[in-house]
This record gives sequence, C-alpha cells and structure tokens, in this order.
Amino acid sequence: MSDGLVRLLDGNTFVVSEETGDIDASPTIPTGLFSFDTRFLSKWILSINGERVNGLTVEEVEYFESRFVVVPTVPTPLVDVSVSAIRDRSIGGSFTERLTVINHEPEPVDLRIRLDVASDFADLFEIKDVRNKKGKYYTRIEDGCLRLGYQRETFRRETLVSSTAPAQVDEQGLTYDIRLGPHGQWVTDLQVRALGVGGREIRESLLGRPGRARKQMRQDLADWLAEAPRLTCDSPTLAMTYRRGLADLAALRFMPLTGGGRAIPAAGLPWFMAIFGRDSILTSIQALPFAPGLAATTLRLLAVTQGVVLDDFREEEPGKILHELRYGETTGFEEQPHSAYYGSADSTALYVILLDEYERWTGDVATVHLLEHSARAALHWIDEYGDIMGDGYVWYQRRNERTGLENQCWKDSWDSLSFRDGSLPSLPRATCELQGYAYDAKIRGARLAREFWNDPEYADRLEREAADLKERFNRDFWIADGEYYALALDGDGRQVDALSSNIGHLLWSGIVEESRAAKIAEHLLGPRLFSGWGVRTLATGEGRYNPIGYHVGTVWPFDNAFIAWGLRRYGFAQEAGRIAEGIIDAAESFEGRLPEAFGGYDRTLTRYPVLYPTACSPQAWSTGTPLLLLRTMLGMEPHGDHLVTRPAVPPGMGRIELLHIPGRWGRAGALGRAHPERH
Repeated sequence: MSDGLVRLLDGNTFVVSEETGDIDASPTIPTGLFSFDTRFLSKWILSINGERVNGLTVEEVEYFESRFVVVPTVPTPLVDVSVSAIRDRSIGGSFTERLTVINHEPEPVDLRIRLDVASDFADLFEIKDVRNKKGKYYTRIEDGCLRLGYQRETFRRETLVSSTAPAQVDEQGLTYDIRLGPHGQWVTDLQVRALGVGGREIRESLLGRPGRARKQMRQDLADWLAEAPRLTCDSPTLAMTYRRGLADLAALRFMPLTGGGRAIPAAGLPWFMAIFGRDSILTSIQALPFAPGLAATTLRLLAVTQGVVLDDFREEEPGKILHELRYGETTGFEEQPHSAYYGSADSTALYVILLDEYERWTGDVATVHLLEHSARAALHWIDEYGDIMGDGYVWYQRRNERTGLENQCWKDSWDSLSFRDGSLPSLPRATCELQGYAYDAKIRGARLAREFWNDPEYADRLEREAADLKERFNRDFWIADGEYYALALDGDGRQVDALSSNIGHLLWSGIVEESRAAKIAEHLLGPRLFSGWGVRTLATGEGRYNPIGYHVGTVWPFDNAFIAWGLRRYGFAQEAGRIAEGIIDAAESFEGRLPEAFGGYDRTLTRYPVLYPTACSPQAWSTGTPLLLLRTMLGMEPHGDHLVTRPAVPPGMGRIELLHIPGRWGRAGALGRAHPERH
C-alpha cells in the first residue's frame, strides 16, 4: 500500500518526493528536501524536451537511497519509448542525484534536459499552520552553480545546486542541450547542499559534524543490523516487518546539538523529525532487547535538557523532561516555544521508568548513579508540579495559552479526550495513563533508591506513595456501570467516561487491581475497541468516534504493542497474541513499514487496513512496535543476570526464534512455537 510518496532520510535530514522523483511542493504539503526543520528544496522537476516525466518504477534501495526510472511520454502498445532516464539519488547530509538519460533509438537524438529548482525555505511550522515568510529571498549564479537564499536578520539559510556536466544556469534552474548517439547515454551528478550561517552545511554549522557518504552509510546500516538479534521465523511478514523496523529505526537516529555525538531516535517523518521526550523514551523501551544503546543516549540527553526554571512560554518546570526541541526559524524568533518546549505531562514519569528498565536489561549501574540527580528531580516533579490540583494525581493545563498544547498526554490533539456524548472535558485534565506512569515511576524509583542510591528511607516513601496512589486511582477512576477506567478526570472532578485504548496502558504500568484486569482485557479485545487489526484509540459508539480521526478511532501500532505487553504482565497471553497477530497482519499491507496510525474500520468491512491520510512514516515508536511484540510473544523479561522467557506464540505465527539478544547476561536466545491447543 503506497501513498504515492517516496522518502529518503538520514536523521532529521530527509527528502519526500513523488514517485517520479519530482518535488513540486505547495505551501501546505510537506514534500521537499528538509534539514533541521527548514525546507531547502520546494521544487525539483525534471523535464525532457519540455515534457514532465512519468514514472515507470521506483526502487527504495535503503532508507537513504532510491532509484527512479522515468520516461517523458507514457508508452502504449502502438508507441514505443525512445528515451528514458534513471534518477539514482541518496541523502547523507547533502542530497545527491545521478541523472542518466538513455537513447533507445538506432539514430542520434537531440534533447533538452531541464531541472526546475526552487526553495521556499519554509519552517515546518509554517507549512503546518500556513504562515507567510517574514524575511527576504535572493538568488545568485556562481561558477556554474545556483545559489538560492533566504535571510531574516541573523537567520540565514541557503541551497547550493551544482552539476558535474556543464549546464545553462538561470534563476529558476538548470538546462542541458545534449546530443545522444545511437543507443547512447548521458550522465550528470547533481548535488544539493543545505547551508546555514557562514555558508557551511547546516549539519556542520549546528553540530560541528559533516554529513556521511553513501558508502559510510551502507556500512553503518550493515553494522547496525549485524548487532541486532537474529530472527528466524515461519512468518515471512514478521521477518519483513522486523527487518524494516530495524532499518527504519537506524534511519531515524538523530545526533542533536546536545547529544555528544550519540544518536537518539527522532519521532517521525515528515512532521516530527526532531527530539520528542515521550517518543524517544517509549521507542527506547521498545528497542531495549535489540538496541540498548538508544536508551543510554536518550537518558543522558534528556538529563542535559531537563527543566531547571519556571518558564510559562516554554512550560518549563524544575525536573520536567522536555516534550520537543526544534531548530527552525519560528523557534529562533520565539514564535514557537520549542527551544525546548516542555508541554507534556507524561515524559517525566516515563524517564524514570526507562532508567529502571535500562538497568534491568543492561546492568549499567554507572549510568544509574550518573543520572541519580535527574531521576530524583523527575520524581520530585510528579508531586511538586504535576499535581496542580493538590489531590495526588498528575494533571495538566497549559500555561502558554497562545502556542502551547491543549492536551499534554500522548493523545495530544485538541479533541482526543471526550465524554461518551462527545462533549469535551474542562481543564485541568488528569488522564488515566498519567496516573499509571506515575505509579510505575514511584515503584521503579524505589528499587533504584534501595539497590543503587543507598537511600532506603526514600525507597520506603516512594512505595507508600505508590500504594496510596493505586488505592485512590482504583476508587476515583473506576466507572462502575461500564466496568472500565475513566479516560480522565476533568477540572470539575467528573469522570471522562468515553471508552478508550488508554486503559490498556494501565496494564503495563501495573496500577490495575488484579480483580479488574480480566474486565479490562475483555473491553480491549471486545468488538467496540478491537477492529480485528488492532485496538482503536476510541471505541465505536462513542460520540466522537471516527475511524479516520487522529486520536478518536484510528489504530496506532505503538499503542497496541504496549497494550499487548500489559496484557502479558497480567497473564492474558492469548489476548496479547491476538493483538500481535493483528498488527503483524496489517504490516503486510504496508510492506513491513507500520505507519503512525491507520484506519479503525472493522477488519470484516475492509480487506486491508485503511491508510490514515497524514500518518508519519516511518515513525519511531511504530518502528519499535514489532520489537516489543516479539518480546511479548516470547515472554522475554530480565531477571537478575538471566533472561527469562515464557513463549506464548499465537497460532498464525508458527515458530519464532530470536538469537543473540544483548543484555547483562551477554547474549541469549529465545524460542517460541505456536500451540493451537492452548488457544
């Protein structure tokens, strides 16, 4: 299933084009060449003898290179193609394209090859929110190169286009008048460099590091895949999705300004190619048994950027973990608060959860000691700043009324929280999963304090607070007539009573009373929430339910992976397997690349999962989904210096074997085989 777009990426530098290789962006469509939140190419259109090309085939070789075969006229049974072109492109800091034009005739041919080039230098937020530029554009022709520029005060960005073959360069592009001999071909190598202040490549300008050559990127990917556990299985879809997930996770690795040369996963292409605290943490949790180094970098980077002051514009608070960090024009001029922005109520508790889970897998005690202050500050934030109502729950209400997020949970769209009748709750809001994360953070923080920080009194206090939170939560959030937990409490103390996927996150946090877990599992796998492909974000029958609404009825693969993991925690292996099987089945329609979200239509209604129109793909926690599902199906959990496995493979998956799993035990293996009689 294709959305008609081809993507190349290297961290937060990426290209999105049509299937011909052309880029013809409007002010509101995120196609083009982007780097560090700025679009450096908004037009890149190939024509041959005045005709735009048509695509014959496109091959995505790897995440950083692709190949397009195009023709100026569409062939018919009566008309053969006399000329074709191959566009072989890659990205690795700069954007390169080798253009090969081939004459298929036995006679010479004269051709005019034209590349129309433009850049609007749009900030991603300007594309999202349809804003006008406030600086000035300029164009220069220098030594056979085309330089496009934009400047607003000290903010300067340039696009430099060069070609190995001589070209007639004008302010709108490059023209080549060529003569090809019989069955001859013509080649030029084009390079597009994204430049920042001082005329240096933007990556080098901001990070002090140049981009990577294609050969280096190929070796880097080979090393990354070789270090990951080796999967053998009976399901070709699972094998494809696993390999694609690992490769996309490699593609999304991003070395930010404060990362010390280490990689952290960017959230997702095209809108979220930046650091997101929540996304990086959850992706790192998913990837721990496969690529534990991501968690180490995520923990260190988020400690460096942890909040230290009260700042209403950025919604920063002492101990709070950031939500988002950007580098674009609107951030630089404080039209957006993302330098960094702290508007998420969950990332701080999740930070403590990741630190504990990281130690359990790796035994890296040094990092636990190094980050003790950050973890304690995060735990302090939960009670001191997260509890804005003074009742022991984590709430949120934006302090930046102009550009801050209204909803600061993972479902952060404006209408993601609602009552059964579709009405919206008052502010502040305390979503159920925030309380689960806070409970889990306190339990895990207590273990760290007792075992590593030599502070048993602090550990005892955290455990008492966690027990109290669990008791109150199960009293205040439980909806008796529906037998499920409220989506949230609103500012008037009312239970927000829509049935949603959020209740699944309560299972992996452990805050659910054992006596109620079966009912939660029943809801999650019931016809209102479970589509057959996965658990919907909002149940059918709710006032705002929409199968293609962003957070109000779509299926999010990452959401399902954590729900399945939680079901295994409470002993519901069969139910977890049904979710895993549904998501992996859906992945086949997406050629192994699970998108951010897909439609919540019932599986009996559509033969395939329905593409959500603006879903990010690849997206970090969707790339991590097959990894966490594998962990869940194989029942892999660290236990001291040993890896414990309790396989429960669903019937359609057959045999699954995972070898060379990294951890404190060195390298281990896990084997699971479906047993239909157990189901």
